[in-house]
Amino acid sequence: MRLSHDSAWAPLAARVFRALWIAQLVSNTGTWMQTVGAQWLLVGHGAALVTLVQTASSLPVVLLALPSGVLADRYDRRGVLLVAQFAMLAVSTALTVLAFQGALTPGALLGLTFLLGCGTALMGPAWQAIQPELVERVQLGQAAALGAVNMNLARAVGPALGGAVVAAAGAGWVFAFNALSYLGIASVLLLWRRPATRQPVARGEGLLAAVQAGRRYVWHAPGVRRVLLRTALFIPGGAALWSLLPLVASRSLGLGSGGYGLLLGVVGVGAVGGAFALPVIRRKLGANGTLAAGAAVFAVTLAVLALTRTPWLAVAALLPAGLAWIGVLSTLNAAVQQRLPGWVRGRGLAIYLVVFQGGQALTAPLWGALVDGVGLTPALLTGAGLLVGSALSVRWWPLHHTDGVDPSPSAHWPVPPLVFEPGPRDGPVLVSVTYRVAPADRAAFTDRMRHVARSRRRTGAVTWGLFQDGGDPERFIENYLVASWSEHLAQHRGRLTANDRRFEEEARKLLVEGTSPEVTHAFDAAAGPMVHGPGA
Repeated sequence: MRLSHDSAWAPLAARVFRALWIAQLVSNTGTWMQTVGAQWLLVGHGAALVTLVQTASSLPVVLLALPSGVLADRYDRRGVLLVAQFAMLAVSTALTVLAFQGALTPGALLGLTFLLGCGTALMGPAWQAIQPELVERVQLGQAAALGAVNMNLARAVGPALGGAVVAAAGAGWVFAFNALSYLGIASVLLLWRRPATRQPVARGEGLLAAVQAGRRYVWHAPGVRRVLLRTALFIPGGAALWSLLPLVASRSLGLGSGGYGLLLGVVGVGAVGGAFALPVIRRKLGANGTLAAGAAVFAVTLAVLALTRTPWLAVAALLPAGLAWIGVLSTLNAAVQQRLPGWVRGRGLAIYLVVFQGGQALTAPLWGALVDGVGLTPALLTGAGLLVGSALSVRWWPLHHTDGVDPSPSAHWPVPPLVFEPGPRDGPVLVSVTYRVAPADRAAFTDRMRHVARSRRRTGAVTWGLFQDGGDPERFIENYLVASWSEHLAQHRGRLTANDRRFEEEARKLLVEGTSPEVTHAFDAAAGPMVHGPGA
């Protein structure tokens, strides 16, 4: 496949990415067909139950995304994805059987939807984390946009098809199609010969320690935190559309399941059509402008749905909503992908998915309760107000620029010169680095060391401090504590990035000419006996 390198479709030139994209399209179509079937089965049971379908599918991400991110970072990501596919196949088969037997109660439907959400939670971090293995880093933005196109193309076909099938033959057949759709992704993964890769995992690192390492990285990565903030500001209002659209279709517009599927399909058509315009929009508006415009368009869509009772006007409002959704999602997804190094990519993306999916899961029942309390129109207008606030907030909390951001690994630290070999669990380890800096450069040096401090904390330090010797003003001592020797070796062997190296080099430019840092490693003397020499 020959495509321009700058084309929005360029990642499809990569064979494995293309095969997975097609298989995912089939699977996403099945998911949307099932969503229509599940929501329509519950329409007669009240607004709260309808919106709980969204919660049941999204809540598992809140509960399981971080453990799933650890699995994606520590084990073969292809294997993790295969386990998730076959698990979801089993659950979907059970859902199909119950539907055909007429034994699918609301409780069983929501319970099995929750289990499918668990499969999605297991799959999500690994799926996102393999993208840099399938396409070039400069194409991650295009790959993220194609992922959103995939979902929305499925939305353009799946809901309408699902609504028609439900109306003609019953919900069992949409559940059956969804079950079969998982086989496509599983087949591509089984045929993919993924190169063997090893992430820099600390030896003996347990699940909780690995989760803590991911949380620590994100907390000390300002660029990633800002992506999460922008996600959290958009999702509550954005979730109102997906949670309340079934009620708009049935109550405001008087449509059946086929009409509801058509409305969802219109959003998908708008997103797919918008994929062609998105590169131009990004060039003109930039990432932050795209986020603000997307939130504003979504707000207008909700306002129109709140006030209209005319189906064609609702359709006209939903078309640009598709473009807005794909613009916001692809911008946020690419932003977080570009900032995460490989060793923590699964966990970082898991935290992003917790914010994204968790926001939908937690707000969906609130929208249902609001409808039951004050009505559908006020609820939709409330969502529009939240989105206006999200659009305006870009002025004060924009995404950080990615100029100079390079998360590629950099093994620039030498092997620690010790006279004995500590065990992996020995620790904590106190690392001290001594610098000589002219007093006139003190302010500039301490300012640059703020970036070094974040680097140390991101990669393993639990405490950090910089001190000036009271008897020798040129002498500065950097101290940081790492929980174990294996955690510190992980810093040496792959956790550091080109960014970390650049921060260190910028600080060391201010050292007194002819001097270099002196590094020592000290262990807790009260922790127990150690081997104290090479011959001991």
